[in-house]
Amino acid sequence: MKDELTSLWEATANDAPKTEKPEGEYDCDVMIVGAGFTGMSCALQLAKGGASVIVLDAVRPGFGASGRNGGQVIPGLKHDPETIDRLYGAFSTEFAGNTAKTTFDLIAEHNIDCDATPSGWIQGTIKRDHLGLLETRMREWQSRGADVRMLDAAEVQAISGSKRLVGGWLDNRAGQLHPLKYIRGLTRAAQSAGCQVFAPAPVRSMNCISGKWHARIAEGTATIKSDHVVVATNGYSGDLFPKLRKSLIPANSFQVATAPLGAEQLATVLPNKTPVSDSRRIGNYFQIGPGGRLMMGGRGTFADPVGRDAFREIISELHAYYPQVKSVPIEFCWSGTLAMTYDHFPHLHRPLENMTMAVGYNGRGVALSTSLGKAIADNLLRPDMPLPLRFSDIKPLFAHDLHRAYATMAIWYYRLRDHLER
Repeated sequence: MKDELTSLWEATANDAPKTEKPEGEYDCDVMIVGAGFTGMSCALQLAKGGASVIVLDAVRPGFGASGRNGGQVIPGLKHDPETIDRLYGAFSTEFAGNTAKTTFDLIAEHNIDCDATPSGWIQGTIKRDHLGLLETRMREWQSRGADVRMLDAAEVQAISGSKRLVGGWLDNRAGQLHPLKYIRGLTRAAQSAGCQVFAPAPVRSMNCISGKWHARIAEGTATIKSDHVVVATNGYSGDLFPKLRKSLIPANSFQVATAPLGAEQLATVLPNKTPVSDSRRIGNYFQIGPGGRLMMGGRGTFADPVGRDAFREIISELHAYYPQVKSVPIEFCWSGTLAMTYDHFPHLHRPLENMTMAVGYNGRGVALSTSLGKAIADNLLRPDMPLPLRFSDIKPLFAHDLHRAYATMAIWYYRLRDHLER
């Protein structure tokens, strides 16, 4: 393993796009805070539509979860279609079902080099008790025209190469990509369309004066003025927007990657290179990554990892799925922070007429945040264009400062339920 906690994506990415620190005063139509998938897809769409756009990021594009996630491009939300229909309507369900296509289409349109592959995705299970739920989920999407089907034990084991799985469903709308290459490509596309991207540029203060936003950058004298602000900070929302931060539960996703597998091992470990997520409440996701490495991720501790010991559970799960790779060294370990919401839906907020916020992708961030960023841009360019979700009030969670304690208890409860199911 590497001496430090290093991301496989960072080790295999292309060069980062050039950004600079802002100096002086700037004016634009839309200012976007956060250069992840949401912010950059929004910026690209706005710039293509003729708006002047400035994106600010505290560190660099893709520093947060957008550059560290599992790279699985999965359509839909955490909720099933009938629930989305009931709570939001058929338009929202259609939007959710098309998020992977929207993402792949955007990549193709701008010729983004990010190893994007519409290879499908399997939600598999090691629990026979989950098979009925998975079939219901599959049929609800199938009835809406999605290219999906159930897999029996023999099929899922043949496609995944793991005898641990007892069934699942295949979603051919989905796929995978290199997330850090993707966010860097999105950034370059937005810059080519005329967007300015400033980083590192942490925002120290933001005030609305006579209908115009004024943002001041920390450790400098730069001021950015705009008619509208889009807040796209998600799991890295800080004290600039304390009410928003307290409405989210930041959760760490831990990932590991092996050294490159040999040809014989690759023939038995995910031989079709179709990524997999398991159906447990506290489950794992895995795929073949750059260089023929087996990658696995899952829920980590709420404390940031400081060494290899923090990844023992993920490594144990990897070996449980694929005992044939136990002798292969673990070469990379890393983590990133995603944002969970109390209802497991993404949240759109418009606390003021000239401010839009989008947060809470609950582990479905690649396709969903790309698509929602684009949708926000379309709405700003043409207010008659409907958004896929209703605006909601920002609701800080009760005793948010204790979120690590009660979220940890919730995880223990979910693990117990997973354990008790056969």
